[in-house]
Amino acid sequence: QVQLVESGGGLVQAGGSLRLSCAASGRTISNLSMGWFRQAPGKEREFVAVSRRSGGNTYYTDSVKGRFTISRDNAKNTVYLQMNSLKPEDTAVYYCAAGSRYSAYARGSEYDYWGQGTQVTVSS
Repeated sequence: QVQLVESGGGLVQAGGSLRLSCAASGRTISNLSMGWFRQAPGKEREFVAVSRRSGGNTYYTDSVKGRFTISRDNAKNTVYLQMNSLKPEDTAVYYCAAGSRYSAYARGSEYDYWGQGTQVTVSS
């Protein structure tokens, strides 16, 4: 079992920055693909970014490219999502996810474990 705990959410003005953290326990993340998803009120959960396992590539949804950066610190067993130039449309609950598949990408079914989520609110 893998437990994931997100932190770092909050309220920020448009144009500001936040860094989300996802601390994992129960298994080393170097062997896991780590993803971030988000869900805004009244909308479906959507993919944000993924850092594939074993030194694999990172991928982003188009709306966050150039603004968000996913990174991992395997020594701390933690994955991060640096969010810059935030927009009101980035407001959502952000979820960390982990999966064993190297090819994990944008579908939630490709991930085996989920965190409880952290709220990000961007004011205009």
